Amino acid sequence: MTHHEHPDAALVRQGYEAFAKGDMETLGALLTSDCTHHSPGSTRFGGHFKGRDNVLAHYGDIFEYTGGSMRIELDGVFPDGRGHVISTHKWYGEHGDRGIEMRGGLFFTLVGGKATDIDECVEDIEEMDAFLALDD
Repeated sequence: MTHHEHPDAALVRQGYEAFAKGDMETLGALLTSDCTHHSPGSTRFGGHFKGRDNVLAHYGDIFEYTGGSMRIELDGVFPDGRGHVISTHKWYGEHGDRGIEMRGGLFFTLVGGKATDIDECVEDIEEMDAFLALDD
């Protein structure tokens, strides 16, 4: 059986690949100018980041906080064929002498071949907050 990937799934995979390489130019090209990323939690990393530049700055802040150790292993990409994609992954990061490993997922809304909205979900919000608030 041949696997034919839906274009929306391919776009999300491309985004994950760009994120993994720190290629913000490619990643930015996959987002609408008014894209919003919704991140869970109560630290400075949680909230609603509206606009391509703010979303990319948010990603940059995470890379900086983790000293470039942030990495994501993509598990699955599931399109509905109507402009929505769910992805699942495991993410890792280090800060100081602490590390984190957690499963999570993203829910994408796509319009015209670009992400307009990204909702992030994680396995344990309290554990994530504890890791992301180490300097507070």
